[in-house]
Amino acid sequence: MAQGELSDAAMKFVNELEMEMMVDMYNRMTVACQKKCIPAKYKDPDLTKGEAVCIDRCVAKYLEVHDRIGKKLTALSQQDEATMKKMQQQAQGN
Repeated sequence: MAQGELSDAAMKFVNELEMEMMVDMYNRMTVACQKKCIPAKYKDPDLTKGEAVCIDRCVAKYLEVHDRIGKKLTALSQQDEATMKKMQQQAQGN
């Protein structure tokens, strides 16, 4: 197996971890947006227009921030990997 490839068990673990993280993000988003946009005591069974707009905006912002953080973490991870490769090459060269 080449370096960088994952075994089936490792891929399964990564996929399960990613699913858990997405479920956690969804649950956090749901709680945060509900607290922000829907009063604790409400009279109507349906969302008002204002509540619906608030939830739409809240969810959009939450997902945008989640996406930005994911991209930044990926970039940092790639930088760390490149730095480690350079250090390994320098250590082998000395």
